[in-house]
Amino acid sequence: MFDQLFSELSFVDIFNFCVFLTFTICYAYQLGYVLVTLTRKPPKHIATVNHRFAVLVSARNERAVIGDLIHSIQVQNYPQELIDIFVIADNCTDDTAEIARAAGAHVFERENHDLVGKGYALDYGYKQIQRYYGDKGYEAYFVFDADNVLDVNYFREMNNTFDSGAIASTSYRNSKNFDSNWISAGYGVWFLREAKYLNQSRLTLNTSCAVSGTGFFIAAPVLEKAGGWKWHLLTEDIEFSTSTICEGGRIAYCPDAVLYDEQPTTFKDSWNQRERWAKGFYQVFGKYGMRLVKGVFTSKKGHKFACYDMLMTIAPGMLLTIVSIIFNAIILVMASMGLMSTGQMIASSASSIVFCLVNYMLFMFLFGVLTTFTEWDNIHTKSSNKVKYMFTFPLFMITYIPIAIAALFMKPEWKPIKHNIAVNVSEYATAQSREKEEVALR
Repeated sequence: MFDQLFSELSFVDIFNFCVFLTFTICYAYQLGYVLVTLTRKPPKHIATVNHRFAVLVSARNERAVIGDLIHSIQVQNYPQELIDIFVIADNCTDDTAEIARAAGAHVFERENHDLVGKGYALDYGYKQIQRYYGDKGYEAYFVFDADNVLDVNYFREMNNTFDSGAIASTSYRNSKNFDSNWISAGYGVWFLREAKYLNQSRLTLNTSCAVSGTGFFIAAPVLEKAGGWKWHLLTEDIEFSTSTICEGGRIAYCPDAVLYDEQPTTFKDSWNQRERWAKGFYQVFGKYGMRLVKGVFTSKKGHKFACYDMLMTIAPGMLLTIVSIIFNAIILVMASMGLMSTGQMIASSASSIVFCLVNYMLFMFLFGVLTTFTEWDNIHTKSSNKVKYMFTFPLFMITYIPIAIAALFMKPEWKPIKHNIAVNVSEYATAQSREKEEVALR
């Protein structure tokens, strides 16, 4: 009896310890990223040449916001004759195309209800540019979402990065509507954390960064070699990043190029979007996982870590937490049915579930606090909201657990999210100036 009890308890404890140890070993390096960001400054680049760029914007029923993005590009502190804006009005049923044309963009209208998704729209737009504007000599292609607006120095800063030899680069992703509610704030903190404590550290360590959704450029030779935009999984941005790293490329990051992005404000939209992201990560892991594992051991010196980092980024690490919770829940159910009739067994499994959830939320809270305080002046809301949303951030993040489970069984499909927050980039410039004055007075 005692031997059986000891054996059962040892199995449960050993299983939970192995899950915890695996998670710690795999992701402890990201704590090192925090130290890098806090103790070292990223490299700076100054361009010697102003390069010629094309802008690609995939827009589906974005009449409310497309004009603001185009305006923010047209007021850039960069020669306007070196920027051409191309909007792909993708399966639109509103007047997005007309508004974009009136604002000064070149517009390609696309109707295809079989090949649905941003990746297909970008590929269509790129090929149309090659067909009608191939003689313009574009050196890189920028990708934005229709709901974005850009800081006035965005292109100047990204040109510095491109001129340094980068084949692709992402930028600092801020939020247009951080203060809408706890959902938009959750996104805002997550993207600020990604920019500050992942990509900035990668830049400093001279390893590869990762493109995240919007606000990036790809050098023309990269797209030419690929034959267009060939990445069509649900998370086409992560697929591009993974594919680039698998092929030995390095994606840069420009911390001084600031982009403002609109975040969902309803839980339904947030669930649909993050479920698509989770499914897309599973797809990318299934397609590229083994190539990254091979790269960890066979890549050239200096690139092995990039392969490992990307492997950990796309690996379903959340499933470790889910597996542990489900395993211990099964133990509790079996105990309640009398199949395991030991108080110690119930206590061990219950404490393991609590340990997983509490530690996950504590870790997210600490990251939320760290990100909020270090990026305080870049978060556009009143101070009380900044403090409040530090406490709601772990709640936002824990909702990823049911989303990650649901994504395992969802049918891959693209569900558009409506954007309607119109913002002029000058509002952010005014807000930033006011915040700097307040800091100076303090």
